[in-house]
Amino acid sequence: MAEPTILDRIVERRRVDVRDAAAVVPRAALERSAASAPRAISFTGRLRAAGPMALIAEIKRASPSKGDIAPGMDAPAQSLRYAKAGAAGISVLTEPTWFKGTLDDLAAVRAAVDTMGGNRPAILRKDFIIDEYQVVEARAYGADALLLIVAALDDDTLARLFRFTGELGMESLVEVDTVEGMQRAVALGAPFIGINNRDLRSFTVDLRTTDTLATLAPRTALLAALSGIQQRADVERFAYAGAEAVLVGEALMLAGDPSAAVRELLGFAGSKS
Repeated sequence: MAEPTILDRIVERRRVDVRDAAAVVPRAALERSAASAPRAISFTGRLRAAGPMALIAEIKRASPSKGDIAPGMDAPAQSLRYAKAGAAGISVLTEPTWFKGTLDDLAAVRAAVDTMGGNRPAILRKDFIIDEYQVVEARAYGADALLLIVAALDDDTLARLFRFTGELGMESLVEVDTVEGMQRAVALGAPFIGINNRDLRSFTVDLRTTDTLATLAPRTALLAALSGIQQRADVERFAYAGAEAVLVGEALMLAGDPSAAVRELLGFAGSKS
């Protein structure tokens, strides 16, 4: 029997987490919270309005490959730095074991950017979503969109979660990292596709993944390049490949001046937020 991959282990842990969470807060109670949550905006609409290349800046405390990155970081303060510097979207990692994220981070970030009014960045819940309960959580805690990882889901579950996310007024960023994954995203009809340069089985990074898989994406889909993006040259590379957005986490979390790092990635390093 093959040794479980990192992705396998994370998904199995999330199954346990969902059961534990539902035992504390039943789905019906969570649905009532979701019904009264602040309204969602279109994530893809916000990205396209910021075009031709939009930045999704990430709140990321740790990772399986790097360990602790910024465990004590003030998530709402960091999100406002990102937003005021020009990020069109903010991704909040909520997986607790390997990434040390929380749903409280998601809620706090949403509350912080709400102070910006109608020009706020859109908020993405980035996690290993395997159950409708997590979709309801995302809406209850203020997400505008969530991540669906093709490699973590069978076709029926992927389609069901994609449909249910839309029913709750959110959008799905459908993540792929292989040719087969892209084919599944295309068959799903996903209008928002993220190409992950990181192999979630080994957590190795290869920027050529976006170059290759972007050629297989529908022209109508909004493409985002994910992982391994460190500098403006990477952004330009993926714009040339056809991406309209990039998601950057570690480079921004480790930056001495996150606002300046956002501006540099977007190509206006000389301006001030």
